[in-house]
Amino acid sequence: MKKDVRDILSHFSIAGQFSGATPVLTGHINDSYTIYTDGNSEPTYFLQWINSYIFKDVPGLMRNILAVTNHLASRQPSVHENTAQLRLIPTAEGEFFYKDKEENYWRLYNYVPGTHSYDVVDDPKIAYEGGKAFGKFSSNLADLPADQLSDTIPDFHNMETRLAAFFQSVMDDKAGRRKEVEAEIAFVEERASVMLSIPEMVRRGEIPLRITHNDTKFNNILFDGSNHAVCIVDLDTVMPGSILFDFGDAIRTGANFADEDEKDLNKVDINLPIYEAYTRGFIASTSKSLTQNEKDHLAFAARFMTFIIGLRFLTDYLDGDHYFRTLYPDHNLVRARVQFRLVEKMEENALFMENIVQSALDEYVTH
Repeated sequence: MKKDVRDILSHFSIAGQFSGATPVLTGHINDSYTIYTDGNSEPTYFLQWINSYIFKDVPGLMRNILAVTNHLASRQPSVHENTAQLRLIPTAEGEFFYKDKEENYWRLYNYVPGTHSYDVVDDPKIAYEGGKAFGKFSSNLADLPADQLSDTIPDFHNMETRLAAFFQSVMDDKAGRRKEVEAEIAFVEERASVMLSIPEMVRRGEIPLRITHNDTKFNNILFDGSNHAVCIVDLDTVMPGSILFDFGDAIRTGANFADEDEKDLNKVDINLPIYEAYTRGFIASTSKSLTQNEKDHLAFAARFMTFIIGLRFLTDYLDGDHYFRTLYPDHNLVRARVQFRLVEKMEENALFMENIVQSALDEYVTH
């Protein structure tokens, strides 16, 4: 899709004159550009094309982001913190997205200067900062009612729906691959009932629905030059959910010694120093707002989220690789096996992981 960035920007209320744009090559869903104005060497804006194939309700998505960014801005008392706050730039008509003649959706953010992010974290100090940042994000949104936001991707972390889809894929065996994955099918069957405990508690109201980020990778945290976390980005999946999803997915993505598509399963293991540092940071920011049931299930949440992502990879493999982009025929199977091995490692370390959570709670909760 050819994009005339200058023309698109002309529909937004920007300060200064457009002088250049650089495509951002990371990211798998939305196309992004850093925008320069008045000949400055530093970017001033961040332009994104919104993938309306993935996000069916773009106006609802943008209402979510506007509600969240406005609420977070109201919680930032200092000038310095406000400069690190993600803000939507309105169009000339006062809207917060622009729809072009080809029905492509666009949005514009301010550019947060002097920041960087990490794809991989091996320093516990940075992990602690990341945990504090996502914890603060959750705590600052705790008094914004979750029912004010819409579901940008319905059933995104719904274990019941994911399991039903998986067992249907096993029955259909569309790609003729079932015989190759009997061990993985048995792995899922052995753990399905325990993995349903969190959604059952949410449905009964025993675990509250909150506004959650739902994509808590470390590269969605911006750090300043002193490696202090200053801003959370990529708000497309912000919607009602459980805070356990956010904690668990951060551990799944940030505390695995191996890559997501590592073929040597002997390399897969839980990085306990990173887990401990992130947990301490997260609880430092959330201890006053967590319910007892949330505290009790934090350690298990890491297993829950790792299992559900492995389940999604395996389902896609059985279906013929239609959802996730793959680089070779058994790529999704390799990914699923990595997630399932990580679940096993978490099971082996379950007591230790629970003790880390309790130690952090004892440290930060005021009795």
